Amino acid sequence: MGWDILASVGSSPRRGDVEPFTKLITIDRGSPVPLYFQVAQQLQELIETGVLPPGTRLSNEIAMADGLGLSRPTMRQAMQHLVDKGLLARKRGVGTQVVTNRIRRQVELTSLHEDLERDGRRPRTEVLSLATVPADRDVAAALRVDEGADVVAVERLRFADDEPIALLRNHLPAGLLELTGEALTHNGLYQLIRRSGTDLRSAAQTIGARRATAAEARLLDEARGATLLTMTRTAYDSSGSPVERGSHLYRASRYSFEMTVAAH
Repeated sequence: MGWDILASVGSSPRRGDVEPFTKLITIDRGSPVPLYFQVAQQLQELIETGVLPPGTRLSNEIAMADGLGLSRPTMRQAMQHLVDKGLLARKRGVGTQVVTNRIRRQVELTSLHEDLERDGRRPRTEVLSLATVPADRDVAAALRVDEGADVVAVERLRFADDEPIALLRNHLPAGLLELTGEALTHNGLYQLIRRSGTDLRSAAQTIGARRATAAEARLLDEARGATLLTMTRTAYDSSGSPVERGSHLYRASRYSFEMTVAAH
């Protein structure tokens, strides 16, 4: 649809200008639903239906509050609600924008690099560390080696379309394959494992959530204490031997896991 309301994309509305899309938002002051939530729900619908597509830049909260006849704190609360849900993002020097579509990943034995390529997103990897280290108790149990035995530890920051998406930490048995920072920068870890001749057949994994530390939030461009999705996975080869232990963090505002559940 050729909506005129999208004229604000890429422009800088002046203070006092009214966003055209505010004409599509109806405020019912007699409703028991809080005013901020009425605005947030209707803005969310405009985003999810594509009326406000990814990249749309919104006016400042003062202009939108004036256009809707709301107080500034009410408008600010509505916007923050959508920021918390991962539908809007505040960027310094840019303002508030509708975010790019969330990455949805099927729960299967693939690497994030492969999933991003399949989804048409441009994966990029920054290798933060690659070293041989002594296995701690959890890694040793997962890889079935003695505690303190040498294992290869890899930490990477994965980007999609130049936006940080995940912090990946992996441990592999020493001698499984020769890894280099160059190879890890341009390939997924599972791609490299398969190329080395190891047949990945199954994995046991747990998905959860926790708060980001200050360092994790900085790397992932999130607020300190933001919720992150967690995935812990141990992958096995065709003989049932463990070949990789992963402990990954994903931005909940940009990422979700999907799975199909069948009835017995």
